[in-house]
Formats: sequence, structure tokens, C-alpha cells
Amino acid sequence: MKIAQFYDEDEIGLGFVEEDCLIPIDFSGDVIDFMERESLTGYERKTPVPLDRVRFAPPVMRPSKIVALGLNYKDHAEESKGKVPETPLIFAKFPSSLTGHMNHITWDRTVTKKVDFEAELAVIIGQAVYRVPEKDALRAVFGYTCANDVSARDLQFGDGQWVRGKSLDSFCPLGPWIVTSDEVPDPHSLKIQCSVNNDLMQDSHTGLMIFRIPEVISFLSRHFTLNPGDIILTGTPSGVGVFREPAVYLKDGDEVAVEIEGVGRLVNTCSIIGH
Repeated sequence: MKIAQFYDEDEIGLGFVEEDCLIPIDFSGDVIDFMERESLTGYERKTPVPLDRVRFAPPVMRPSKIVALGLNYKDHAEESKGKVPETPLIFAKFPSSLTGHMNHITWDRTVTKKVDFEAELAVIIGQAVYRVPEKDALRAVFGYTCANDVSARDLQFGDGQWVRGKSLDSFCPLGPWIVTSDEVPDPHSLKIQCSVNNDLMQDSHTGLMIFRIPEVISFLSRHFTLNPGDIILTGTPSGVGVFREPAVYLKDGDEVAVEIEGVGRLVNTCSIIGH
């Protein structure tokens, strides 16, 4: 099942994605309310809308937390010349950084001049868990979506910690929809790519994760409760702009696409404030 949130004038609607259409459903609430229901079926379906006419919202809009992993791909650790972490290296992105498919990534050029892309598989938690064993961890997963961990590298590396450079408004594109976990039997068998203006920049595989998703969920839940709707960004593979020779940073008008096999294709256009 593919579940999307969309803008319906001033309201947020919920619908199922089937083939090339979104089918709105008669449901009062957002995707977190939806995932907490006993049944995900049986809702009245409305008139299908072609996907190219849908104004997508982020598939989750009110997570209690967005937890991200750094250096969780072997190839990315190598290109950064960073030490491979012995335990998951985590940081936070603020929920106000969320934006949806086909929305703009924006920044003020007086704040940052080195904005980078990071294709990531995002895990959406579907039930509250605390101190969950690794063997049971995947039961907490509602589904998966595409994410772009957009990063202001000058802020990230200048601060000595990553939150500010990772949390500017619109710096967490997510979507276009959530694919429920039953349709992704092995999240570590997926091709993951990122392109900028149709130029392939990242081309890797989720099997290269250093810390796999069950281990990550179990590790995180030993320290804090994971709630329905929480988002885990599982790290990015090699090919990011900052470690290229010469470095490549996003520019006004650039189109960035994150594509993950079996999950979807997330597209956003860059817009610099004051350009």
C-alpha cells in the first residue's frame, strides 16, 4: 500500500496511490491518526486524481522527532575520510525542516552558500517502542519513504555539530508517499540514487549500510521512546557534493531527485532567497 498526504485547499487530505492516480479517502485525521487505527482498509474512496495534479504534502507532518544517522554507508565513510563509527552516529533534524514532493528547497544566500544533497531511505515508525530487541524491531516500522537530508555544509562543519546546518526550513524533503512495510520485505536490498538536473550524483545500494535498520531501531529505543510518526533517516551513500573534486553545491533552479527502488522518486527544485 502507498499512502500519501496532499493539500486540499487549506486542509490536509489522505489517499492511496494506485498506478498513476491518488485516490482520496474519507478519513478525518492525518497519517499518524491513520496508522494508529486497527484497520487500514474499508474507507470510502473518492474520485481519483492524476498524480501530476496532486499537491503533495510531506507524508508525515508532525513527528515527535526526526533522527538521522551520519556515516552509515561504507562508501560514504570512505569518501569523507571519516572514521567508521563503532555505534550509530545520530543527530536530529527539526520537524520544521520537512517539505514535500515537488515543493521548493529554499535558503537565504546570506545564511549559507554551500548547500548539498543526500539521498536517504527514511523509516516511518508505526508504533511506540522502548527498549525493543533487535529481533522484534522491524515490527515497529509502518513503512518507508524517500528523503533528502539537505545540508548547509558551511554551517554543519563550522558549528562543530550538525543540527543547525541540517535543520533549515525545507531541508528535509520527504515523499512522495509512504510504502507500507509489507511491500518492502527487505529494506537492505534497494537501489538508491540521487540526480541533480538529471546528472547522476549518487548511485548505491541500501545493502551497504553499516548499521542495519533493526539494529538502529533497537539502539535508538534503548535511549528514548520512538513514537508513531517518528522518522529515521538511515544515512547517505557516496557521491555527495562536498567530497567531489571540485565540490558541487546546489544552485538556484537546480532540480534534485532522490529515487529508491520499490519506494518512489522524490523531486524538489532549489530556490535561493534574495537571488
